[in-house]
Amino acid sequence: MHRTMSLKQLAANRANAQKSTGPKTPEGRAVSKMNALKHGISSRAMLMHGLKINENSQELDSLYERFWQEFEPVGPVEEMLVDQIVTAHWRLRRALRAESGEIALSLRGGPPKPRHKPNPQLRWLHWRAFGDPIPRMQDSADGNELLQMLLEEVRTSVEVNGQLTATAIEELANCFGGEQNSLTRRLEGIRLECQQNPEGLDAAALRERNKHRALAFLHEKFRGIALWNADYEKWRTTYQEWQTNAEDARQAAAVLPSAEVLDKILRYETTLQRQLFRAMSQLERLQRMRQGESVPAPLTMEVSERV
Repeated sequence: MHRTMSLKQLAANRANAQKSTGPKTPEGRAVSKMNALKHGISSRAMLMHGLKINENSQELDSLYERFWQEFEPVGPVEEMLVDQIVTAHWRLRRALRAESGEIALSLRGGPPKPRHKPNPQLRWLHWRAFGDPIPRMQDSADGNELLQMLLEEVRTSVEVNGQLTATAIEELANCFGGEQNSLTRRLEGIRLECQQNPEGLDAAALRERNKHRALAFLHEKFRGIALWNADYEKWRTTYQEWQTNAEDARQAAAVLPSAEVLDKILRYETTLQRQLFRAMSQLERLQRMRQGESVPAPLTMEVSERV
């Protein structure tokens, strides 16, 4: 049953309250500041220290000092409530960092996978798996790069010797393990054609014709490789754009943690917020009573999930 306080009692309470309103002088406030730091030392046990995370004790002390100056607690009960407020506030900040860390981890999509260079022997096995390697080489970036390098050597031989020689074709075949393929057979066919002279050309003209014929064939090969590379680059650019758009969409969808993690963080924050608001409410009630106010008993309600 709540009792109504008379005006005389209220005045007496207020007069008594003036004797315990906390420090007013600079010296007294300095002592109160040290009380905050001394009291905060007991809560440093909640500081986290790990391989990558080390919470700052000076930052915690500064937080205690600010709350101490705000509430100016008097007595062990008020000091305990301020301690609970600071602790709950500190842990709420930690929950926000945990949420940010979970989102960052989700955006990164886990650790990057190591990238390995293709094994040349495996590439050769793939190109030669069905006999002639040339068609498969012409259908891959690595294969076309190797073909261009080999054909450059053949072109150099033609320009130096003035014609396509059997030695140049043999050296090309050696690059494929000494086995003939569609490219070496076509070059051998061109060499044999160049030995024919139905026009009756003299030696100099015949040599120039054969050189031009071999270089024209090589030119077409280089042109085919260039066209393939252009198409490949266009496809690669389109694919990279698609990957970028897909990653943008994935990151847009990943700005929240998973449902399980989010539920865990929200329940943790809700518990801390209840502790924080309860401690602030109790501290406010005690300080109002200390100031001589008539404060009714708090109305509490317990909610149970039991049926």
